[in-house]
Order: sequence, then C-alpha cells, then structure tokens
Amino acid sequence: MKKHNFSAGPSILPEEVLEKSAKAVLNFDDGLSLIEISHRSKAFIDVMENARSLAIELLGLEGKGYKAIFLQGGANTQFLAVALNLLEKRAGYLNTGTWSDKAIKEARMYQEVVEVASSKEANFNYIPKGYKIPSDLDYFHCTSNNTIFGTQMKEFPSLDIPLVCDMSSDIFSRSLDFSKFDLIYAGAQKNMGPAGTTLVVVKEDILGKVTRQIPSMMDYKVHIGKDSMFNTPPVFAVYTSMLTLEWLKGLGGIEAIEKENFKKSRLMYSEIDLNPLFKGFAATADRSTMNATFSLTDDKLKDTFDGMWKEAGINGLNGHRSVGGYRASMYNALPLGSVEALVEVMSELERKA
Repeated sequence: MKKHNFSAGPSILPEEVLEKSAKAVLNFDDGLSLIEISHRSKAFIDVMENARSLAIELLGLEGKGYKAIFLQGGANTQFLAVALNLLEKRAGYLNTGTWSDKAIKEARMYQEVVEVASSKEANFNYIPKGYKIPSDLDYFHCTSNNTIFGTQMKEFPSLDIPLVCDMSSDIFSRSLDFSKFDLIYAGAQKNMGPAGTTLVVVKEDILGKVTRQIPSMMDYKVHIGKDSMFNTPPVFAVYTSMLTLEWLKGLGGIEAIEKENFKKSRLMYSEIDLNPLFKGFAATADRSTMNATFSLTDDKLKDTFDGMWKEAGINGLNGHRSVGGYRASMYNALPLGSVEALVEVMSELERKA
C-alpha cells in the first residue's frame, strides 16, 4: 500500500517524477544510466540548462537579471556562502527558528550581524512584526518557512538593500513577487527533488562587491560563469528536480499549486481547531501552509492515536524534538487525499474518546 507521506524532508515527490527518474537510472542515454553518464555529455548539459531555465521561468524572473545555479552542501552551506559573497561590514537577520539561528552563527564568523528581531523567547511559535531594518546593512536575511515550528512569513519587506531569503521548505509553493528578493536559496528535498542539490537564484548585480577573496567552491560568480558545472554536479538530484519543475509547470505553475496547497492546509487546520483533542502550536496568523504543527490535549491518547495513524498508512507524522507532538508536512506533491486520510483518523479518535 502506498503510504501517505507527511515527512518533513526528504519528502514526497510526484508519482510520475519517481517513475521517470527510476527509468532514467536504468537507461537514460542510449543504454547508459543517468548516474553513469558524463556530466559533460550533451544529454546532461541539456538537463542542467532546462532545470535552471525552468526555475527562473516558474519564479517569474525571466529577463530580470537573475541566474539559477544548482549547488551541493544543502542550505547549511548557503548559510556560509551568503556571508562570504555579500557580507562586507554588517548584515541584518530575522531570527524565526533553528535554520535562521544557524545562518546567523555562520555569518558572525566573518563580520557583524544585527539580529533585527527574534521569536526565540516563545520557542519560535510566531513571526516577529513591526521591526525596523537599518538602512546601512549589506543585506537583510530571512527564512520564509520554518519546518520545525510550523510558521511562515506572510509578508516581506521592501528594501533598498539586498533581500536574501532561505526558501528551502516553501519555494514554488505560493505566489510571491520574487523580484523583491535579490538572492533565494533552497534545498531541493522539500518541494523540488531529492536531497543532494540546492537551488540558488541570485540577481547578478549584487555580486562582486566584497573585498575578501572567496574560495572558488563558495563563489557564486564562479558557478554562474561555469553554468553550474564548475565541479561534477549531483546528476540524479538535478535531473529529478528538473522533472519536478516540469511537473509543476504542467499543472499550471505556482499559481495552480498554491490553490491546492490552500485546500490542504485549510482542511488540516480546520480539524486541529474544531477537534477538542488537538491544539495547534504556531500562532494562528503565522501558520505555515507547508508544515502544520500540533499536539494532543491529553497525552494519555498518544498510544491510541499513534496506532491509528500508522494503521491508516500514514508516515512521518512525529513532530521535531524541539516542539514535540505532531507535524503534518504538506508539500506540493502531497495529494489532498492524504490530508483527508489524516483528518479522518483525527475525527475517528474524537468519536472513540
């Protein structure tokens, strides 16, 4: 039986993407496997170019001076790379969770970091608002969605300094004016592909302004100049990401998937709010459409509930240790039917209690 996969990441992928990528592992280019061909072959160069082009197209950034590159090392490496490429004197960071906390730590190894606001005192269950961003910063960094705590930024500032955003867990999930951002980075393993590659979309004119020498592997200009082929790329992860972006384009793009994601999150949060056996963790105004965090109002029901959702073929529902309880990750590829299955289990628990 196919599982209802609510894993926070690596997470669910579209069925057709899994099928196509599996076939490519066996035979991709005239009898050669995808994972044994040269990354310099025309077959894979076409894959890389298509993946980069699709990312720019879906974000609505064509002709606006942006470049897309696929790198390795996950978002954790980008915490470091952002600072190396952009931080000359001081930068501002909005601290909304574990990942922004880590990004701040990496940047502070190089220059001053101003923490413009934080929700740490409330275990990151809300997004700070009303904060002021100094105008003399090299850039302002934020995290759009917080997988662990289930919060999501609904608004982003308009700035005269570069706006940098870690969109690892909600990229391609909702309509935004992506031209407001000067640099976006995202690990593939939530909405775009398997673990192993990270997408960076950067406006070229913000690069080349720091005085430090940047190691080649960390230099965005180097990777752009080599068309994302400076070193051997993770061919399977890039190919699967390309297939996922093609799948998304076929659905009607971000605007179409946003409607589906809204249906899923509305159903999930309605059950959390109406069922007296459950309570949400994140502040209502800041709830994530990607990751719903919640817990039981009576811990004595835990064993019963855990047995029920596992029996229903549901996977990956346990919450992060920082929060506890449960986390339903509803990324792009998760069908509405999976949310309906979980809600039915939650309703059944109420009927039994």
